[in-house]
Amino acid sequence: MAELAAQGKKPEYLYWVGCAGAFDERYQKVTRSFAKILNHTGVDYAVLGTEESCTGDPAKRAGNEMLFQMQALANIEILNGYDVKKIICTCPHCFNTLKNEYPDLGGNYEVVHYTSFLEELIDQGKLKLDKSVLSDRRITYHDPCYLGRGNNIYDAPRNVLDKLGGNFTELKRSKSFALCCGAGGAQMFKEAEKGNKEIYAERTDDIIESEAEIVATACPFCMTMLTDGIKFRDRQTEIRNLDLAELILENLGI
Repeated sequence: MAELAAQGKKPEYLYWVGCAGAFDERYQKVTRSFAKILNHTGVDYAVLGTEESCTGDPAKRAGNEMLFQMQALANIEILNGYDVKKIICTCPHCFNTLKNEYPDLGGNYEVVHYTSFLEELIDQGKLKLDKSVLSDRRITYHDPCYLGRGNNIYDAPRNVLDKLGGNFTELKRSKSFALCCGAGGAQMFKEAEKGNKEIYAERTDDIIESEAEIVATACPFCMTMLTDGIKFRDRQTEIRNLDLAELILENLGI
């Protein structure tokens, strides 16, 4: 963004990468996949790079409102300095925070989750997918809490999966009744509480019961927890956990 601003250019979209997209080795692959899709479809976008900081979501969920506001206000100053209007997020936690909590602090932007953006690209004919690629694969989808119940986005990721083809099957607990992966609300960063079963193991059992070969996710926290669950149940050779962006990139063959 800084380089384009120096040239007097202002891209239409800012791609908010997020902490996981920048630092988590597994989710970096998702970041690259989505960036390749944006480049492939000719979207006019930029990233903040080293100027991007955490949105403050984990701090807020953990109860540290002061730290959240400090992080948010610092980000808003940078975003407003570049006159950012539209933001795309791959992380539902970043999406929820930027969309619903930044306006109270002076950060007013048109924020879209990448699943909705991908659906729009497909509907506009900018993304042409081949349904035959996954025609013989059984696929399911896990609803991220902050995307589904938090922002009522259920159809967009399913519509994208429909365009990808494959034999889609719903998990027994889905949409507004979906089970959390176990990482939301800052649970990702604390030790497990007392109990006889981890939430990620419970959710993995739902996936195993569906007999899906691929579980599609659209959140870095969900990806981490479900990958752990698949390993915990020793199903790595039977079940792949892939992000929607990765599935599209495989379909495009780029």
